[in-house]
Amino acid sequence: MSEAPLRYSKEELAEFEQIIQDKLTAARKEVSFIKETLSRKNDMGTDNTASSSKVLEDGADTAEKESMNQLASRQMKFIQQLENALVRIKNGTYGVCIGTGKLIQKERLRAVPHTQHSIEAKMARRD
Repeated sequence: MSEAPLRYSKEELAEFEQIIQDKLTAARKEVSFIKETLSRKNDMGTDNTASSSKVLEDGADTAEKESMNQLASRQMKFIQQLENALVRIKNGTYGVCIGTGKLIQKERLRAVPHTQHSIEAKMARRD
């Protein structure tokens, strides 16, 4: 009976690294878009006319800015997690569950490439 492997092969790690790089590129583009959108919101331009609905518009703008800032913050956290996953690939610990010490299933890593927990460990944490 053969033992389960403790690490992914270089070829498998290369596949995961490409997935992570693609997700990083997309996440960075989204953060850039959010920042551009927020900077345009801060530039009132010539729309700064007084009206009775101005107070409501200001409230809506503030709520939208808060929402965009939260989205940007989540994306920045996601980028950091992806970058940490790249470090784990380089140091040879990528794909190993920090809860069980076993390899995380490939399907899970393809779906959530920054994860450090197998499904079993994730479910155990919820209990």
